[in-house]
Amino acid sequence: MRPASCRHLILILGDQLDEDSAAFDGLDPAQDVVLMIEAREESTHVWSHKARTVLFLSAMRHFADTLRQRGWRVAYRALDAQGDTTLADGLIAACADHQPERVVGVEPGDMRVRQSIENALESIANSQDSARENQQKLIMEWRADRHFLCTLPQFHRWAGQSASLRMEFFYRMMRQQYQVLMDDGKPAGGQWNYDADNRKGFGRTGPQHVPRPLVFEPDSITRGVIALVEQQFAAHPGDLQRFNWPVTREQALVALNDFINHRLPHFGTHQDAMWTGLDFGWHALLSSSLNLKLLNPLEVVHAAEQAYRSRGLDLASVEGFIRQVLGWREFIRGVYFLDMPGLKTANHFGHDRPLPAWYWTGETRMNCMRQCISQTLANGYSHHIQRLMVTGMFGVTAQIHPQQLCDWYLAVYVDAVEWVELPNTAGMALFANGGRFTSKPYVASGAYIKRMSNYCSGCSYEPGTRFGPGACPMTTLYWNFLDQHEAAFAGNPRTTLMVKHLQRMTPDDRQGVRLQALEMLDNLDKL
Repeated sequence: MRPASCRHLILILGDQLDEDSAAFDGLDPAQDVVLMIEAREESTHVWSHKARTVLFLSAMRHFADTLRQRGWRVAYRALDAQGDTTLADGLIAACADHQPERVVGVEPGDMRVRQSIENALESIANSQDSARENQQKLIMEWRADRHFLCTLPQFHRWAGQSASLRMEFFYRMMRQQYQVLMDDGKPAGGQWNYDADNRKGFGRTGPQHVPRPLVFEPDSITRGVIALVEQQFAAHPGDLQRFNWPVTREQALVALNDFINHRLPHFGTHQDAMWTGLDFGWHALLSSSLNLKLLNPLEVVHAAEQAYRSRGLDLASVEGFIRQVLGWREFIRGVYFLDMPGLKTANHFGHDRPLPAWYWTGETRMNCMRQCISQTLANGYSHHIQRLMVTGMFGVTAQIHPQQLCDWYLAVYVDAVEWVELPNTAGMALFANGGRFTSKPYVASGAYIKRMSNYCSGCSYEPGTRFGPGACPMTTLYWNFLDQHEAAFAGNPRTTLMVKHLQRMTPDDRQGVRLQALEMLDNLDKL
């Protein structure tokens, strides 16, 4: 039996699971139909981690049930039922079934997805025969995504024509706009930013009194999705044995409450530190729920501030967390839409080496990379320093093509949506956009990793050795990178000191680094 026609088809994407979405404004469950599509391409356009696919599909199926309970008719095109290859396929089929007057949706956070949807509707219009020429053409109505606290027009006005952008000034504006951590018109504690207090390592004793993360037992929906993914995406990277991410708003709220009560008090101190076997530490683990829109950023910020006000929590920890949500997250989203499509192909250094195969397996003798990648494959997660200063930093100094590494980041993390992943990776981790919003490349030698972790103690390489037997690739490639870009870095106040250290090396040592680096770069897959 053919589905009944409808007035509007409300397209809800997999990262738009917001019951208060603008997509529902002014629409009527009696006349309009919600469309949700599980498309195979969304897991294959990059080689997606199994846990990423499970999270999206399970959360979508739970959200569809919630909408049905609220009285909405939901046209749900499941991967194991309709089997749509692309979002466009599913949308074209649904439009044929329901004959809507228009399609309504919230602007996607991935420009590839938006283009695919618009192309699908254009193909529908082009396929109309002459008998329908006088009928109104099917149109797409995009609505602004009010999940975010800074609208795109507001961000564009703030950015203006500036060649360089700095998150710190944007963050201060947002603090003032939403009156967050403000006392009598001034920042709480007298400073805007306490980042300098949040960079401590663990020392020799390692992490102490680490809170255990919550456990979300998979229900029947999630178990069904896990079985589906294991069947249809068997060759994809990642493990599902430890899948433990919130897939409903109720679970996301529990996760938020757990973080505020048990990990926020000590969040800041060691947020940059790493340790073997420490997968989560005091990190919030809320990014996937925020990016699926199961949580609203303002409720997250207010919960943290309320804990600071009522319980006297450490201001550096609370401010550091709020800065990530109210500042960095909103800033990065603005940068994405401001700088696309150029950001997608940015390659400031002209790097062109292929991504080593061990990025997908963790099978490398570099213990820092092995630990971070293995953790990522197990959980679909690693924290920001593991992403920036281990897997990302190596990508810069190893001259890996930025797009290959950007695709890897989009594939392997459960919280990855292009609007947040691409600027973070291409812009911050890889400096591929030439410093549009960062003042220097984030590079360091193996000494940094030794200071911030215990990874070096279990490694085949020696972090203090620049060349010769046991030379650490992180160290060798770092000094080689400085050597290659000495002139540019000498003129940057943020990198001048690095160059001065480089210039203290003897000519023979610099040549030793160059030769060692060349051998390593030609054999990245064997490191």
